[in-house]
Amino acid sequence: MRIGFRTVKTAVGVSLSVLIAQWLQLEYYSAAGILTLLCIQKSRKQSIKAATSRFFACMMGLFFATGLFELVGYRPYAFLILLLLFIPLCVRLRIQEGIASSSVIVMHVYINREVEASFFLNELLVVVVGLGVALLINWYMPSIDKQLQRYKAESDRLIAVILNEIANYLKNGYTLWDGSELLQLSELLSRARSAAALDAENHLARGNEYGHYFETKRKQFELLERMLPAVSRVNVQIEQGRRIGDFVIELIAHMNKPGYADTFYDMLRAIREYHKLLPLPETRDEFENRANLYAVANELERFVDTLD
Repeated sequence: MRIGFRTVKTAVGVSLSVLIAQWLQLEYYSAAGILTLLCIQKSRKQSIKAATSRFFACMMGLFFATGLFELVGYRPYAFLILLLLFIPLCVRLRIQEGIASSSVIVMHVYINREVEASFFLNELLVVVVGLGVALLINWYMPSIDKQLQRYKAESDRLIAVILNEIANYLKNGYTLWDGSELLQLSELLSRARSAAALDAENHLARGNEYGHYFETKRKQFELLERMLPAVSRVNVQIEQGRRIGDFVIELIAHMNKPGYADTFYDMLRAIREYHKLLPLPETRDEFENRANLYAVANELERFVDTLD
């Protein structure tokens, strides 16, 4: 059995909120722990959103329930009217996350059965303690920078492996590659983008730097996927293929170095100029090979576009 960090935070937060509410001698002090339990989230952004929606839902539930119960009486059937009106209202105001939390406060209103300033103050303090402790506990989030850096290094490695196999095939006419790196890269990028989104929600000030990086890698992955069918249809070794293979080798060596995009464009332009000087293809097979190499060059140019 594993005890995760979020579980530890939840246990500490609930204990702390109940302790504070009990020390303040609040009625229904255990409700502060329930509110904390419901408000511990995966990220700071989600925690702030959850606390905000729960606070407004609890306050709205407090006054809405008081007015309704005073109007129709403190009877079980009053909950039918209350929930039929209150739930759609929360959804309309986009604070539906707070419906469960506000139900705790509504029950307090039903149990108390009196309209008193001291009761409203008590409920306000219960909500503030419960949500405040949740925000405080949830503000500490362990850094996942090392994990994201590992994802960056691994995605670069897998892309380099795929490009290297493409270059080998174009230059030598064969490869024993089984394509497993493509599947690995797809799975890795899915995990990396989720981790980057979580990191962005925990560091609101610095933006989504990792997210942009892995979005670029996703575009590169899609270009490689589109490129491979054209590469596989090249069935003979020709000079154009060897030149594109040499270009891919250079691309692998320098694609993560800034300022090389213009050099890559010049190399591709030179390859295209060379192709224009060649005599027209004499056979259908030669024509198809040239067309596939032309398609590969186009995809490589789009790949270089992602390096800027």
